[in-house]
Amino acid sequence: MAGVRPARPATGLRAFFSYKVFASAVFTLLSLAALSAILSSSSSPPSHNTASAVVRRRGFLASDPLRARLDLIYRQAADHSALATAYATYARRLKLDSSRQLRVFQGLAATLSDLSSRLAAPVDDEDALRPLEKEAKDRIKLARQLVGESKEAFDTQLKIQKLRDTIFAVREQLHRAKKLGALAGSIAAGSTPKSLHCLAMRLMEERIAHPETYRRAASVAPADLADPDLYHYAIFSDNVIAVSVVINSAIKNAEEPSKHVFHVVTDPMYLAAMQVWFVRRPPARGAKVEVRSLAEFGFLNSSYSPVVRMVEGGRRDLSVLDHLRFYLPEMYPKLRRIVLLEDDVVVQKDLTGLWRVDLDDMVNGAVETCFGGFRRYSRYLNFSIPEVRDQFSHRACAWAYGVNVFDLDAWRRERCTDRFHQYQSLNEDGTLWNPASVLPAGLVTFYTTTKPLDKTWHVMGLGYNPSVSPDEIRNAAVIHFDGNMKPWLDVALNQYKHLWTKYVDTEMDFLQLCNFGI
Repeated sequence: MAGVRPARPATGLRAFFSYKVFASAVFTLLSLAALSAILSSSSSPPSHNTASAVVRRRGFLASDPLRARLDLIYRQAADHSALATAYATYARRLKLDSSRQLRVFQGLAATLSDLSSRLAAPVDDEDALRPLEKEAKDRIKLARQLVGESKEAFDTQLKIQKLRDTIFAVREQLHRAKKLGALAGSIAAGSTPKSLHCLAMRLMEERIAHPETYRRAASVAPADLADPDLYHYAIFSDNVIAVSVVINSAIKNAEEPSKHVFHVVTDPMYLAAMQVWFVRRPPARGAKVEVRSLAEFGFLNSSYSPVVRMVEGGRRDLSVLDHLRFYLPEMYPKLRRIVLLEDDVVVQKDLTGLWRVDLDDMVNGAVETCFGGFRRYSRYLNFSIPEVRDQFSHRACAWAYGVNVFDLDAWRRERCTDRFHQYQSLNEDGTLWNPASVLPAGLVTFYTTTKPLDKTWHVMGLGYNPSVSPDEIRNAAVIHFDGNMKPWLDVALNQYKHLWTKYVDTEMDFLQLCNFGI
């Protein structure tokens, strides 16, 4: 356009200022670069130190797996060092300072502590770590082994458990030993010694050699054998010499022997031997002896007696001869009172007083054996069975067989034989009481119908107790060799044996032939 001048000067000024800003910026950057170079040169070490720092940095980065292994070994060594120290302290508290355990744990704790100190230092390579690792593993293995071996000695709970296990094992051994001892004792007591077997065989030979003599003697039955006004005794046994001692001792101490009648019942196998003995050695002073076989009592059959049924069914732990005592009223129907004598007793005084004892309408007169909590019904019967628990008191006092006065009229009135059959049938499987013992059957049969006798009538224990009072023996009317150490056995207690042997009929010639050590 005309009259308008171009704006060239302004353009030149703007260019000048742009150049000036650019120059200032370049100068500033150069200044910062120079300052940075100065600072770097003043704070950095020489070039060879810088290279070393780079190598160490690279080594640290490469050693991270070694550091983890080292830390693990260190922790394990420290833990086992503390454990060994704790066991050493406990051993010291148990006053085991002089023991080997204390010294071992103290040394192990010191070694592990030193090893922990060495493991605390840094390790930069595999070659330096490997021997430390091996040493630590060996020490830790040793520590674990020692702790395992010594744990029972320091751990109270383990001690208690071990003691319990030991007590349980000892109890089991004791229980087995008692069972074996009882079995051995019962075999010894129930077996027939060679001398007794010889005696029975000699008597049998005598019977076979002279049959007519003994047949006539056996067929003679005195009428007063059933006289209820005489003193009647029942003896059930197959031991010839034992029966002869019972009868001989009773006759020698009787004031009126002629009024005493002895009813001997034996196994059919020993009937002839018993008959020959009492024919050759008849009772003195007018006393009477009747010898019979249990086979002669026809009512004893399987349809009437559960004992006979069980024996015929194969029960070898039952003996019909031992259970004849539960059939006294049927065996002797004309008698009113009878005294049962076991074959292992010795009579020391006149027994006629037993017929004057007032039984207060009770069936059985016997000496009680309980004292304190011992020998009560709970010992003989299984009170976990309802049939027992509901009918009997576990605190009821037990009594003993050996010398028993039976009122046969009261027996019949109370129907005691029926009661015996009832409980014997219930015990067919042996859960109510031990079927090998006849006493529990008597306890249930004559429960609440037994009258306690004075203890001087019957003193027991001479077959198992070596400490029976001499005064008790001296004052006793009857002494009882109950137990397994019978006086005719070699295992008899020597301090009592003479009380039995003095009533043995040594004039019987067969005794010498059979080598009886009397």
